[in-house]
Amino acid sequence: MLSILRYRQLRHELEKSIQFYSPEHNPGSDPFPQSRIVNESLRATGRPFESLDNDETNLAPLVTLQNGRTAYIPGVKVVCTDSLPGNEKSEIFVVGFNGENDQLNPKYWSLAYKWRTLGIVGMTGFLVGWASSIDSMVIKQAQEEFHVSDITESLATALYLIAFAFGSLVAAPFSETVGRNPVYLVTLSMFMIFIMASGLAPNIGSQFVFRFLAGLFGCTPLTTFGGSMSDIFHLLDRTYAFPICCSLSFLGPFLAPMVGAFIGQSSLVNWRWSEWTTVILAGLITVAIFLFVPETYAPVLLKWKADHLRSITGDSRFIAAIEFEQASISVRLMRSCSRPFKLFFGELMVALFTMYLVVVYIVLFGFLTGYDFIYGKTYGFSQGSVGLAFIGMNIGFLIAFAIIPHIYYKYKKALEALAKTANGHPEPEERLWYAMYGAPWLPISLFWMGWTSYPSIPYWSSLASSVAFGFAVQGIFISSYQYLIDTYEQYAASALVSATFFRYIAAGVMVVVSLPMYKNLGVHWSLTLLGCVSLVMTPVPYIFYKYGRSFRKRSKTAVHD
Repeated sequence: MLSILRYRQLRHELEKSIQFYSPEHNPGSDPFPQSRIVNESLRATGRPFESLDNDETNLAPLVTLQNGRTAYIPGVKVVCTDSLPGNEKSEIFVVGFNGENDQLNPKYWSLAYKWRTLGIVGMTGFLVGWASSIDSMVIKQAQEEFHVSDITESLATALYLIAFAFGSLVAAPFSETVGRNPVYLVTLSMFMIFIMASGLAPNIGSQFVFRFLAGLFGCTPLTTFGGSMSDIFHLLDRTYAFPICCSLSFLGPFLAPMVGAFIGQSSLVNWRWSEWTTVILAGLITVAIFLFVPETYAPVLLKWKADHLRSITGDSRFIAAIEFEQASISVRLMRSCSRPFKLFFGELMVALFTMYLVVVYIVLFGFLTGYDFIYGKTYGFSQGSVGLAFIGMNIGFLIAFAIIPHIYYKYKKALEALAKTANGHPEPEERLWYAMYGAPWLPISLFWMGWTSYPSIPYWSSLASSVAFGFAVQGIFISSYQYLIDTYEQYAASALVSATFFRYIAAGVMVVVSLPMYKNLGVHWSLTLLGCVSLVMTPVPYIFYKYGRSFRKRSKTAVHD
């Protein structure tokens, strides 16, 4: 709704801002002499079509329309198009933003408006994370109704996570074609339908199918949410915006077990309420996006502007950069599916940080079933109390906020020092501080929890270790994503899809594998095994902080000086 209103409002704003000038009505006068000089200078250069995306293309707001009238239109560039296929006109009018005060550009919205927008769409990450884990706490009740083993029932959660991986391969091209909002609204609506169907499933087979389909549509926030954040925040502001986004994504899957556990043990409601709570939450978030979130993807906003200018002026030469996209959606989908694997197998940085995140997610989702062994069987917690044990991990996620000011001012200082240099911004390795602070705590927390989980040792010790674990996970995730974004820039989306694909495949497998692992190895050796694996990966952020620049110079796709 808000996007529709913004589209209509934009037309009224453009009608007010355009100034028409007809020589026959104003003989002997030229109200825009400076703009006319710029215009004629640009035409004299014979600038080709290929210069469309070149920053050297001069701003030329004075244009001569097809009806002979001259108009002053802020934010328009005149580009010579003699080489443009299928177009015989000598020039086109490329539509852009009107400077730094243009409120059409999301990067110049007020801070309150930005945070309202980000807060609402950020809840989509919370939502799909919530849905990924709430079922794990009602496995006992579901298996009894469907007459299957606990391992078989855990496949409902595993298939949802695996579907995330495959859905992430195709989600991004759609949001970069039609905009962020349509993708949010359509996919969340489908997500609700399949979660509802899962809640109504009469047998285990239909539950598997509907959970998998819910995961395919639920993956959208994993790719689109980050794009929304990039749409509205500048480079420096992302230093504090991104950790907040991550917290929402992590709090969802580890607050949900607390609710799911009490649903499972309740005599008042059926275990299927684990799905109904998700449907209710999804409905509220979808309605909030429809009513209060405007479109944020800049190329689509400029396409709106070009549409209005063509309608207002009657001149078809107004065009947005996104309309020059030659590749079809099918071609971009093929590229989106293949490039992440090329980067994973061809780029050391993508491979190592992806594997690091895989390790983190193996441990993280292994806890969904492992906590019942740790606290249920070792300490005799009730089902609801096992869910409450996840509070420690959530506190750890939030503690990562404590170092945001330190990281922010550290990055700001580096940015100001390099602002006037050729590079213009800090090297990607500056994004690794979160991981360097958090990485050692991952193996420490796992060994700590593994070897203090005895009935003779108070459970407060293992709960304290889960706080350290949450802090480590948050720091590693923040740095890994920000480092890949800054390192690969135009290929960042593919690098992130690679990390998303492999970590959710691993998470899905781990949900099923963790049950026999804890049964056969026990809590102590299971956590020791996970701790040893994480210990091997601990040096990764330190190695790249010191040698990342050298690795980037050898890369064909990474940015380097």
